[in-house]
Amino acid sequence: MKLKITHLTYYQYEKSVTLGIHDLFLIPQVQAFQTVLSSDLSIQPKPMGKAERRDFIGNSYVQAWFAGETQSMKVKSDILVECHKFNPFAFIVDPIFLKSNDSSGDPRFIYATDIQPVVAAFIHGKSESVLSTTASKLFKQSSDLLDFLVKITANIHMNWEHLIREEEDIWAPEFTFSIRKGSCRDLAWMEMNLLGTLGLASRFVSGYAYNPELEEGHELHAWLETYLPGAGWIGLDPSLGLLTNELYVPLAFHPNPQLTLPVQGKYGGLSGSKLDTHVQIQQIKN
Repeated sequence: MKLKITHLTYYQYEKSVTLGIHDLFLIPQVQAFQTVLSSDLSIQPKPMGKAERRDFIGNSYVQAWFAGETQSMKVKSDILVECHKFNPFAFIVDPIFLKSNDSSGDPRFIYATDIQPVVAAFIHGKSESVLSTTASKLFKQSSDLLDFLVKITANIHMNWEHLIREEEDIWAPEFTFSIRKGSCRDLAWMEMNLLGTLGLASRFVSGYAYNPELEEGHELHAWLETYLPGAGWIGLDPSLGLLTNELYVPLAFHPNPQLTLPVQGKYGGLSGSKLDTHVQIQQIKN
């Protein structure tokens, strides 16, 4: 299956401003079950210079810098990606990692000593909170770790209302938990914190998810991945209650959700701004 993705980001400023350096996370990240056939980025006003870079996590992005003043900035991304069939359940977790959880007390997984300093930044959530109580209870009702991941993701989908929020902020996980609703970003961040109370590392993912049943209404999407030794990063989408498959196209991964925003940068000048975005995803027939 081939997907054509068009993503338009349009900033309008009340007065003329100067644009600072902008980092554009609008390049599909490499996945074994996807082939990026083309990825074109147009920027207005034309930057003084731009270059493709790679951040600390390994995300590819475009850095652009500008000269002069403007009252608008438009970024248009055109992507053509071929998706190959992928089974999200085809993996085996390292038995040593599974045994690290001491079943006699509250569930808690422990990563190997050699990677523990690295994964520490990916473990979120407070050990003593309503989130930890909920995650622990659901884990004890599950037959194994995979069953738990399936159940907790489906549980969020069934019991939390999915909202469309245009604001770029992310609600605190405890707040999302308490009001039983949130955007895809809020729900993903909440699940990351739920998993973290069991010692599970996770990262936030920003990108696109194609639903063949939708003719319109596509938008930038967010989900999460949890790291299971032996199996690698496992994608979970609490908005839909699914493990992610080949129809999910990631643009950025990061333990900090704010660092996955597609357009990151500042402008200079005393001016307000307005943001409009539009995403269209089409299946291309072979």
